[in-house]
Amino acid sequence: MRRLGSTSLAFPEFRGATRRLVFWNLGAYFALAVGSLLAAGPTARIAGWLAFWPQAFLHGALWQPISYSFIHPTGAILETALELLSLWFLCGFLEGMRGDGWVMGLYAVSVIGTALAAVVVFLGGMWLRMDPGTAVLTGCFGGIFGLLVAIGVLYGEMEFMMFPLPIGIKARYLAIVYGLVTIAMLFTSQRLYAFAELGGALAGWLYIRRAPKRGFTFAMSESLYGVRNRYYRWKRHRAARKFEVYMKRQGRTVRFDGQGKLIDEDEDKKRWN
Repeated sequence: MRRLGSTSLAFPEFRGATRRLVFWNLGAYFALAVGSLLAAGPTARIAGWLAFWPQAFLHGALWQPISYSFIHPTGAILETALELLSLWFLCGFLEGMRGDGWVMGLYAVSVIGTALAAVVVFLGGMWLRMDPGTAVLTGCFGGIFGLLVAIGVLYGEMEFMMFPLPIGIKARYLAIVYGLVTIAMLFTSQRLYAFAELGGALAGWLYIRRAPKRGFTFAMSESLYGVRNRYYRWKRHRAARKFEVYMKRQGRTVRFDGQGKLIDEDEDKKRWN
């Protein structure tokens, strides 16, 4: 495990899950930017199809809880750059500590949790006949908040610089400040956005409390291998039982151990004699 210093000044390594997520976001951004120059109308429809609309999701747009995180407004260059720099820093830091699979699982759970929280507030607004605020989500803000919460909980004493100010702040306090700002946004027209972001933070917190140390992907692969191995052991035991019955009919008695291997009784006698 990497040795933790008091203050982090440099960006972590650009590899693995960090590189994939940043490149996927960059690719989607430039694809929409080029598309808006060549065919603005169809590109806008594609962006709207991929963004997260709670009402559209409830009517079958099941891809949107993931696809919206890669959609960034082509005119918001500074906002997108800050999001991707934050993604690089937070994701790279956690990947160095926890590994590729764990970070990818955390990011995906946070992004999906953000979308589900938006659905909850949308349905609550309809039930109470209240305006839920902006009803569309784009960008990877939910995943970033989940990463930030994970760092605040797991590495709360780690200090980071508050760019562009030369001031250090502990990770747990940075997460708390970010959360308070988001809570304040609940009283504005961006309440759906803010509630969704808090949902992503909650999903990230639940992930770090419940997820296997090496991530759900690794745990699932291990489970699948376990199922496969149990199946093969069952086949060996069944074949061994059939062979025992066959040899008994031939007037011979054979035995197999718990692994389905033939027990050589003559060898056992030699060993004890």
